[in-house]
Amino acid sequence: MRILNVTQTYAPFYEFGGPPVKVQALSEGLARRGHRVTVLTADWGLEERLQDLRAEKGRSDAGESPFGKHREENGVEAIYLPTWLRYRATSWNPPVKRFCGSRLQDFDVAHIYGLYDLLGPTVAAACRVRKLPYIVEPIGMFVPIVRSLPLKRMYHTVFGRRLFAGASAVIVTSEQEAAELSRSGIPHGKIVLRRNGVAAPARFPARGAFRASREIPLDAKVVLFLGRLSEKKSPDVLLKAFAVLPAQINGRSLHLVIAGPDEGRMKKRLRQMAEQSGLGRRVQICGPLFGQEKWTAYRDADVFVLPSLNENFGNTAAEAAAAGTPVVVTHGCGIAPLLANVAGLAVAHDSAEISQAIARILGNEELHDRLAAGCKHITAGLGWDEPVRQMEELYGKLGASQSVATNS
Repeated sequence: MRILNVTQTYAPFYEFGGPPVKVQALSEGLARRGHRVTVLTADWGLEERLQDLRAEKGRSDAGESPFGKHREENGVEAIYLPTWLRYRATSWNPPVKRFCGSRLQDFDVAHIYGLYDLLGPTVAAACRVRKLPYIVEPIGMFVPIVRSLPLKRMYHTVFGRRLFAGASAVIVTSEQEAAELSRSGIPHGKIVLRRNGVAAPARFPARGAFRASREIPLDAKVVLFLGRLSEKKSPDVLLKAFAVLPAQINGRSLHLVIAGPDEGRMKKRLRQMAEQSGLGRRVQICGPLFGQEKWTAYRDADVFVLPSLNENFGNTAAEAAAAGTPVVVTHGCGIAPLLANVAGLAVAHDSAEISQAIARILGNEELHDRLAAGCKHITAGLGWDEPVRQMEELYGKLGASQSVATNS
């Protein structure tokens, strides 16, 4: 099939969190299965980023297309539309209309990832005109819960209603997200549940390297948060939970590492909180971690915490479990039912409950070892193969239905 994936952010811009990782994994998985996949996305400074990649890994080039930068990697064509204006993670990319007029007829189906951007609604409108089936995957953004709430409600009024009404299917990654959409009026028959996956390395790094790089004692107990430093992810709630824990557990010093790209000046706020709490060097707040460095951090942590207010899935918790690290997640994370009491503990979005869960796991070696063993059981079925096959099947059904409609 000929598949068009539309996303505001794509590789190599991993600082935007889970969406570029998800879209890349699904796109490359479908390409390996013989499908022609094109990703349409915004240019966030591709040429500069590729210069950095060339310095690190050797050749990594992009060409020109009539619509913007063009790059092919692992069988996937990616087109990076020039960004004329931007507000945070939303951009204005006028060449999208020219792309739709010139190339949309080349595809059998379009898959639109995310909300609150202008790319998705523009492509969806063109799909409706051409009667091309399209899928929407809101990636946990459907219900506005933090930041710019009036703008998000306005987006739903101006774009969202038509976007979802014209979609052939809406993808969710947890029962929690499915319930949110159903309560908002999305027909149940249009909602398709498909989990996310984890692309774990074939060989995990040895333990100790991350601690050494951060000057953390090898015998310390390490609590890790990895993700965007945003209100929704709630690293401030974790820091508040950590502040009431003892400086040592079972005779070993307790350290917290919070790593991720800053959003809304959260990093400054966290550093002020740590200073006011007198935590000193036991708390480290650093930038985002990618690739091998990310997996090194997971391996060196004794417990990983995802304290999100709301999370449609929770990729970082799945990655931590894949590395064998027990997790603490809030009930607002879609992955919580999968991990609870098997690979970790699920608690309320409350600093006191998070603190108690961390203390339970780190203070009870038997519990810690049981949850670490449960990580292997959980992650055995968390690869990307099943989600890729599910998307292939759904695209095939939509393509076949479109052919029947066209020929009738």
